[in-house]
Amino acid sequence: MTISPNTETAESTDVGWKFWKTRRYIVVFMTFLGLFSIYSIRVCLSVAIVAMTQKFNVTLENGTVIEDQHFDWDSTQQGLVLSSFFYGYIWTQIIGGVLASKFGGYYIFLCGVGGSSLMALLTPLAASFNIYMLMAARILEGLFEGVIMPSMHAILSRWAPVFERSRMASLCITGCYAGTVIAMPLSGVLASNLGWKSVFYYFGSFGALWCSLWILFIRPYPESDSFISKEEAAYIVKSKGSESEEKIVHPWRKILTSTAVWAIVVCHFAQNWGFDTFLTQLPTFFTDILDLPVQLSGIVSALPYLTMTCFLTLGGYLADWSQIKGYLTTRQVRRYFNCGAFLAQSLFIILAAFLLNPAVVIFCLTLTVGLGGFANVGFMINPLDLAPNHASVIFGLSNTIANIPGIIAPILAGLIVTDKTKEQWQIVFFIVLGINLLGCTVYWFFARGELQPWAISSSANSGKTEKPQEIDDHEKVDGAGKTFMSSEIK
Repeated sequence: MTISPNTETAESTDVGWKFWKTRRYIVVFMTFLGLFSIYSIRVCLSVAIVAMTQKFNVTLENGTVIEDQHFDWDSTQQGLVLSSFFYGYIWTQIIGGVLASKFGGYYIFLCGVGGSSLMALLTPLAASFNIYMLMAARILEGLFEGVIMPSMHAILSRWAPVFERSRMASLCITGCYAGTVIAMPLSGVLASNLGWKSVFYYFGSFGALWCSLWILFIRPYPESDSFISKEEAAYIVKSKGSESEEKIVHPWRKILTSTAVWAIVVCHFAQNWGFDTFLTQLPTFFTDILDLPVQLSGIVSALPYLTMTCFLTLGGYLADWSQIKGYLTTRQVRRYFNCGAFLAQSLFIILAAFLLNPAVVIFCLTLTVGLGGFANVGFMINPLDLAPNHASVIFGLSNTIANIPGIIAPILAGLIVTDKTKEQWQIVFFIVLGINLLGCTVYWFFARGELQPWAISSSANSGKTEKPQEIDDHEKVDGAGKTFMSSEIK
């Protein structure tokens, strides 16, 4: 079957700046807000816990001034509270992928955001009982959030045309970093002016509002969306090729023995090791080595994640553009963006480790973290290339292993940097460098961009298999600058 270029299809691919006229980008925008919401909920405790444990003066009726605090938790207890989220988060990645492929990413994504929002709203109540109830609430929050990213891949497998996967996925994922950057300073403002409880009520309520809008305006598939134009729906469906209506059966043995899948896992682990190390340690490093004030250190620490948001958006568009123009194949896009970013990160890590000029170090570390946005265009989107129907499961596996650094990296850094010397911080940076280069090497040699032979729809009932349609990696562009699919679907 051949898709012939025509005016209707051409117009359906022309997004422009009026994204609200294109249903698939409304889905992207709402997914962006969903990720923004859950990452805001995730990080707000890091700021709120300062207000929760901070000492303040209280004047008694007789005029005596005493010191008091909401919660008398030492640093060890605070660490347990902050890390408890990951104890739940790592367990539902694969489960979330399986559920998303079975029931649809739409519903699992909704449950993840809704459950996380509910836990945020209940956090003040849980904390009022004792620290263990608070940890239980955070663990449950992690369990709910664990299904989010795998279900996002399931959503995109239904809504993202082949040549828009990079940009659509990148725009969605920027919600994670935008939520982190905005939630941290906003949490401080809320806690200072309205009290620490307001932090959780605000972000929890935002998530609840998002759930209502998701139910009202978003649908699981293009085919079930009454708001979408016939032309756009046809474009999305034809771009992806026909899909079997049979029940999806995940080829677990093939997935677990695929070198392409493990290339994603190793690369994801390497990227998260650096990301989690810098996320938790940059404020301390800036204070210990560069002698920056605490307030300035917090502001400067947000710069890398602002940069990452910009690079991720830019990288998504450049990746799609290079494929549309025929300059790069899918595999080349994933390898060049991913490994190029890793190599550049390695260079800036070395410079940051040896240069002590504050401006230069801040610049190097900002680019080190920021370039992760280009890397995400590689391994983060790659599951959609290998096996769209199994992308949520592949990412669930990858994200399970990749979140281990969230627990280990900060602890290891704390064990190394005992005297807060430059030499000890260099060891931390060199560990990040070594893992980074390992991830780069593995991904370069084993990454793939084509649909894998085992990514074939199969029926649990009939045992039959159906060969998926293959789409040539090229497009044509008409004189008006609008793109349309001219791929021959075999």
